[in-house]
Amino acid sequence: MKWDSLIEAAQLVRDRAYAPYSGFHVGAAVLMDSGEIHLGCNIENRSFGGTICAERVAVGSAVASGSQAIRAVVVISETEPPAAPCGLCLQVLTEFGGPDLPVVLINPQGSRQEFVLADLHPYPFQLPPQGLGRVSG
Repeated sequence: MKWDSLIEAAQLVRDRAYAPYSGFHVGAAVLMDSGEIHLGCNIENRSFGGTICAERVAVGSAVASGSQAIRAVVVISETEPPAAPCGLCLQVLTEFGGPDLPVVLINPQGSRQEFVLADLHPYPFQLPPQGLGRVSG
């Protein structure tokens, strides 16, 4: 896989993050099966529960554009080592990418870690095979 365009896109969008409270800027780029790249940056809110992570913004952009199958993800953060996606983002990535989804974590200093999603999220939430139906008892 050629990561250069995804990394460059994630770096660019990281600079657009709205993080006035934490100062923690994150950028994400998702490559879809269609070959399209969708971007996301974190968007904080003074009501912290309203904050949206970069990964979910990128996935939301992809879905809004009609794409639903993610082929690869790059996430850039300022931390050393680079920060992994939070639990909510990992669950969303699982929904649209599956356990073998390649995930690259980088930072502006050049640190890079490569995973598959199952390494970062080994036990995703799953509905029982019969769905949520009514529980008797």
